[in-house]
Amino acid sequence: MNKVIVAGAGGRMGQRIIHMVHHHPELELAAAFEHPDSTAVGEDAGVVSGVGATGVMISPGLESVVDQGDVIIDFTFHEASVEFARIAARHKTAMVIGTTGLTPEQAEIIRGLAESSFPCVQSPNMAVGVNVLFKLVEKTAGVLGDAYDVEIVEAHHRLKKDAPSGTALKLGEMAAKGLGRDLQEVGVMERNGIIGERSDTEIGIQTIRGGDIVGEHTVYFAGAGERLEISHRATNRDNFARGAVLAAAWVTAQANGVYTMFDVLDLADF
Repeated sequence: MNKVIVAGAGGRMGQRIIHMVHHHPELELAAAFEHPDSTAVGEDAGVVSGVGATGVMISPGLESVVDQGDVIIDFTFHEASVEFARIAARHKTAMVIGTTGLTPEQAEIIRGLAESSFPCVQSPNMAVGVNVLFKLVEKTAGVLGDAYDVEIVEAHHRLKKDAPSGTALKLGEMAAKGLGRDLQEVGVMERNGIIGERSDTEIGIQTIRGGDIVGEHTVYFAGAGERLEISHRATNRDNFARGAVLAAAWVTAQANGVYTMFDVLDLADF
């Protein structure tokens, strides 16, 4: 039985993760925490998440509870995730990180900490369907090749802080991989004004923000006379939380280092 510590326990994702942990046969909710200023601090994590009283009170910060669990599940904010990884490294506690918006430098810090001190699953999207989508996009891009233009459109709720989404960027990376390109060189994240014709190699990623959209991603492969569209639409947060608890049940048995959901789902060679 893996003992789980949930970060951001008072937030929307934190609540759904607690719900999934509560119903997972191999996991136990050991602790939960929030920012010290959160109104959820001191509340029962189960009551906040809607599963009923658990006796696990939401604590003000990770340091006070890190020794109570085997794995930390973190879907908070990129700067906070780096600090949590530093704490996890000191205590050699496994992590599952679904936070998006990590800079390359922050991702490298987490990788270095994990390789020396703890196993970590880090992915921009934990949903099983989305990770299958990642692989489908890579395969499709490789088959269709340079004759098809690749465009990605993502939509999320109005409160999301980063853009493009981490999932959209990963989709761009997978398409670029299938085409033998580098997204850093060919990615186009916005278009405005007289920009001229589209180049043959660019991969466009465009962003929509509004309302309570949980998450929608469509990859367009546009060729002469036809268009192929591959889409994923999330209608609630449970698919992300479900993937996170799968990762939490898996990661504690692994060696130190950073893994992805491809490893968890055995999709690495798909």
